[in-house]
Amino acid sequence: MVQKAKILLVDDRPENLLALEAILSALDQTLVRASSGEEALKALLTDDFAVILLDVQMPGMDGFETAAHIKRRERTRDIPIIFLTAINHGPHHTFRGYAAGAVDYISKPFDPWVLRAKVSVFVDLYMKNCQLREQAALLRLQLDGGEKDSEESKESAGLLAELSARLAAVEEQAEALTKQLNDESTDAAAVATAAHLERKLTGLRRALDALEPGAGGPPSVPPQN
Repeated sequence: MVQKAKILLVDDRPENLLALEAILSALDQTLVRASSGEEALKALLTDDFAVILLDVQMPGMDGFETAAHIKRRERTRDIPIIFLTAINHGPHHTFRGYAAGAVDYISKPFDPWVLRAKVSVFVDLYMKNCQLREQAALLRLQLDGGEKDSEESKESAGLLAELSARLAAVEEQAEALTKQLNDESTDAAAVATAAHLERKLTGLRRALDALEPGAGGPPSVPPQN
């Protein structure tokens, strides 16, 4: 059974957290609340998250400062962050969000469907990433074991081909998404999101290629995120 992905919701207002839960409940994933930046950082110490929805305007440690702490930690630096803000101070304010490490920046009130669709992209990528990591680890154990039996060797080769095919399908989807964004959108948030996806897919492909016969050495698997 595939485990559900965890989504971290960070906002100091309970009504906003409740609204986010109502919007994202349809994704059928695990939603984790944090009412402050400090509480969010504590949650990130023990759990892995597919994506973080982070409110900018919070008392004490605001969203920008929280994001800076997240990006400084090796364990959490690659988790995508979507900033949510009720105010808009113009391009400079938006640029500060991207500089802090956000992959997207959404102003309130936001379209629930759009937010749900954007979050689902990162959840799907996270789930595929986890599956590929598990299968790659299993295959590496088989290869390192030096099986002599031809049937086992065929099984390993078949698993490697299946992994490659699955990744190729994701790469094709990402390529189509990037082309659509280039043709239809100049939104900086969309461009940043596409770039993040491309980086993660490149890491997965590199890890998978390292499993090919003659590649030499174990694969460098990208971090979970």
